[in-house]
This record gives sequence, C-alpha cells and structure tokens, in this order.
Amino acid sequence: MPHPWLEVFTAPLESFTRLIEAGGTVLVAILGVAILLFSLGLERWWYFRFTWRRERRALVNRWRARQDHVSWSALTLREIWTRDLIARLRRPLPWLKLLVMLCPLLGLLGTVTGMIAVFDGLAAQDTSQARAMADGVARATLPTLAGMAVAVMGLLFTTRLEFIIRREDQRLHDRLARAAETPHA
Repeated sequence: MPHPWLEVFTAPLESFTRLIEAGGTVLVAILGVAILLFSLGLERWWYFRFTWRRERRALVNRWRARQDHVSWSALTLREIWTRDLIARLRRPLPWLKLLVMLCPLLGLLGTVTGMIAVFDGLAAQDTSQARAMADGVARATLPTLAGMAVAVMGLLFTTRLEFIIRREDQRLHDRLARAAETPHA
C-alpha cells in the first residue's frame, strides 16, 4: 500500500507526463521558454523592488553632492548617469520580447509536427477514422494553445515593464531636477 505522502508528489508528475505525451517534445520546449521568461520577469521584479531604488537614491545623492548643476557639462553628465541607470533597468527587455515572440512560433511548430504525425498515422491505418483524426488534431493543437498562453502572459508582463521604465525615467529626471533646487528632494 503506497504511502499517502507519496501520492502528493506522484499525482502531479503523472499529470505532467500525460500532458507532455499529449503535446509532444515541442511542449517541453515551450515549457523551457516559459520558465526562462518568468525567471527573467521574477529577476526584474526583484531588481526593481530591492536594487533599483537604492541605485536611484545613490544617483540623486551623487548629483546633489556636485557643486555645478547648470553648466552644459553638468547637464550632460546628469543625462549620461540617467541613461546608464535606466539602461540597467531596461537590460533584459530585448530578451523578454524575443522569448514572447518565440512562444507562438514554437506552438505552431508543435501543431505542424503533430498534424504530420496524425496524417502519417491515418495513412498507415489505411482507413478514415473520424475519431482518431479528431483526437490527433486535438493533441496537435495543444502546443499552439500553450505557446499562445505563455506569449500572452509574457506580453502583459513586458508591456507593464515598459510602462514602469518610462515612469521611472520621468521620475528620475524629476528627482534630479528637484535635487538641484532643494536640499531634501
């Protein structure tokens, strides 16, 4: 008689195995891309939550400590510092966009390879079974569904990150402008 705790771990594993069997190896690739995509998203959240504010505060303090705030060279230096800091916030954005774009393509690849397998199976049986074809088509479209679902979630995150970057860029410029005017900006 199996231990009840063992069933807690084996039931999800069996469900996962059935899902992979139904979707094929492309579903594993989509899962890998999804894990990478959401790992980058979690890393950006962590960076923004814990590192960004500290770096922004340090930049404002460095700007405030300068004597010159109005000359061309001072304003150019402020712009360079700002761009550098915003670039650190923006760094994984191209990778996130690439992974989002890759998901539907992988889903389409899974559907095409699944449909080829369905038609090969039907040709080997030499009969036209509507039920077998319907099951095969349903299994073949599973990667497209998974790819689109991951892409939509990734697109939502990427759009939100772009909004945060624009907002933080504006806030950083505002804080640096106030820091030159008041000592406690």
